[in-house]
Amino acid sequence: MCCSFEGMASSDKPEIVDRDAREKDPKEDDKDEEKGGFMDKVKDFIQDIGEKIEGAIGFGKPTADVAEIHVPTINLEKAEIVVDVLIKNPNPVPIPLIDINYLIESDGRKLISGLIPDAGTIPAHGEETVKIPIRLVYDDIKNTYADIKPGSIIPYRIKVDLIIDVPIFGRLTLPLEKTGEMPIPYKPDIDVENIKFERFSFEETVAVLHLRLENKNDFDLGLNDLDYEVWLSDVSIGGAELEKSTKLDKNGISYIDIPITFKPKDFGSAVWDMIRGKGTGYSMKGNINVDTPFGAMKLPISKEGGTTRLKKSKEDGGDDDDEE
Repeated sequence: MCCSFEGMASSDKPEIVDRDAREKDPKEDDKDEEKGGFMDKVKDFIQDIGEKIEGAIGFGKPTADVAEIHVPTINLEKAEIVVDVLIKNPNPVPIPLIDINYLIESDGRKLISGLIPDAGTIPAHGEETVKIPIRLVYDDIKNTYADIKPGSIIPYRIKVDLIIDVPIFGRLTLPLEKTGEMPIPYKPDIDVENIKFERFSFEETVAVLHLRLENKNDFDLGLNDLDYEVWLSDVSIGGAELEKSTKLDKNGISYIDIPITFKPKDFGSAVWDMIRGKGTGYSMKGNINVDTPFGAMKLPISKEGGTTRLKKSKEDGGDDDDEE
């Protein structure tokens, strides 16, 4: 038997193909294209329906803004701040205000923060002013940050996050910020420089208290009223009203005159020391009502163990040019 081998033509050679690189069946490609196109159409349809429902029903994102910041109370101990936030609801249903987060900081340092849960509901197609009460205790601030001194003015930033639940949109956070300045008040120093007689008698003496007030704050004080009591030689001579308002310049010294009436006979033997112009012990305690750039304040004044002197007017044999 004779056997022969002939060369294999290139067209007859077997083709080696990687299974992973094997081309898909054209029918499968058509199915994938049909499937992808169908899903895209479904997504577009749902989005279109959502937008039409939103437009037809009137759903939209609520808006919020800080309308005003009030300081109803401010004194040496604390500042009570109320932040008014105006929230507008364009939706046809009431919107629950789930939480309010707030933070007050100064130069990046936290002064106070808090959370107000279940803060109410914003009416449908309406608006509501939500009040956020915040109390700043100055001792807490000064104990935490030693560089914050009484009498100073510090910058602040109020941050508020309103967390609401809106149909279609879901839970949203509306962030708000407001900046400004706040004072750390300091009580003024007060001294009775002298007491000048206007009319002297043992039954009743009309005199003028010459007061020295030192404003240790970095802001002016508009003095409107004094509520005080004065003791001379441990005997109360009462108080008197301020005749006119006075401006106390920041970090400055001011002088005011207060008319008083008292009975020298109530002082016993101490009255003779007063008449002779010797130093007379006194104490003073009360409050001053002032206007400031940050609102009205009631600040305490006090002086214990002071010494002053009485001087008569020229009509009563005194010398108005005496050194004060």
